[in-house]
Amino acid sequence: MNAEVQAYIDEMASERRPLFDRVHRLILEAFPKARLVLSYGMPTYQVGIRKLHVGAWQHGVSLYGWDKDRAAGFTSRHPDLVSGKGTIRLRSEEAVDVTDNELRDLIRASLEP
Repeated sequence: MNAEVQAYIDEMASERRPLFDRVHRLILEAFPKARLVLSYGMPTYQVGIRKLHVGAWQHGVSLYGWDKDRAAGFTSRHPDLVSGKGTIRLRSEEAVDVTDNELRDLIRASLEP
């Protein structure tokens, strides 16, 4: 992990860290060779030309860069998590209703070539 990403994680508010760590773990389990860089001021996982940005904010974690068509299964099950164009806003209290398998599906839809 590069120093910029590590600094981002180290500076993260402790209440957001468990949710971020969960998403981070699921991404690396599915794509252990994903390149992790800081892009647009947030950790970005890259596999080939595909990217998934994961930002920790006051509300929890947001995911950017996912493909609308490929993520239709996730967004149809959780339409309330879609916030604006290309944003999934996952609040810590809502994350308990989203299974790891659902997040894995979203991650694969976002990063698989």
